[in-house]
Amino acid sequence: MSAENTASPNGSSSGDSTGPLRVLVYSDDRNTRDKVKFGIGKRPERDLPPVEFLECATQPAVLKALDAGGIDVVILDGEAVPAGGMGLARQLKDEIFHCPPILVLTGRVQDAWLATWSRADAAVPYPLDPVALCRTTVTLARKRLAASSAR
Repeated sequence: MSAENTASPNGSSSGDSTGPLRVLVYSDDRNTRDKVKFGIGKRPERDLPPVEFLECATQPAVLKALDAGGIDVVILDGEAVPAGGMGLARQLKDEIFHCPPILVLTGRVQDAWLATWSRADAAVPYPLDPVALCRTTVTLARKRLAASSAR
């Protein structure tokens, strides 16, 4: 994986206010990816740019997308198979310099400790609450944009 992941394919840098907020959504289940996209929406807050989703159904696709750069927030399905989002979150935090904030979807509220082990920045349990999902994603996006502008 590359050491720095801030340039997006369209040439803008991550956190560029003129470019979209790029959110990677990983799940082997298309319905889960659709629920995440619906819960966050196209423009969750007026102070944030419009959201552009990048859907990934496999671990190699996630690694390739993050290696290309330009991702602002990563949402990983902790229940995905064969590569679960929690193990993938830990791998990403170990391998990516300035790793984007990671939100892990956990099987239940009691699994939040596993998200801590994975070094995810936040966790939202199933069944997905669209308000909690959106609020958490917005918080992580603001954190990423602030960190990008500080560099």
